[in-house]
Amino acid sequence: MDTTQILLIIILSLSTIILVIIGIQLIFILNDLRKILRKINLIIEGFEKIGLSFEHGLEEIIGFISGFKVVLKFFDIFNKKNGKKS
Repeated sequence: MDTTQILLIIILSLSTIILVIIGIQLIFILNDLRKILRKINLIIEGFEKIGLSFEHGLEEIIGFISGFKVVLKFFDIFNKKNGKKS
């Protein structure tokens, strides 16, 4: 074998080993990234649940206030009718 062939075999072997190591590291990085994205997704779902419950609470408060306004209008109309009759 020539020295160039030996040099090419060594360089190809080293580059293959380095690429395999890089591939394995990339698999580990992608696996960790998947775990992180799952945790972020759980956090986002928690915030979504909190937001929906807060929205539901606001809807109940607004419903109570509008019902209270209707009752006040009823009393206002009732007082106006009683005031005119007197």
